[in-house]
Amino acid sequence: MCLGIPGKIVTVGDSPMDNAQIEVCGVRRDVNIALVCEGATQDMLGKWVLVHVGFAMSIIDEQEAQDTLDALMAMESVEEDVSYFLRGNA
Repeated sequence: MCLGIPGKIVTVGDSPMDNAQIEVCGVRRDVNIALVCEGATQDMLGKWVLVHVGFAMSIIDEQEAQDTLDALMAMESVEEDVSYFLRGNA
């Protein structure tokens, strides 16, 4: 199964090529933001992105992010992999 997981960017590097960190359900993950960063990396702080295999694929608004997270959380009970992506190894 391929999933795009919404995450909020909480830290960035000096360059779009530096990994940023996103937060998903309290878990932080390193992601590459080069595909979506068009200006200064600091401008990306607080933005929501859709992440797939460690790359931010698109910028999304907070409502879309929350709707997607709600749908994914509803799937946790039937798909074990979803829980792993949302919450890590916990």
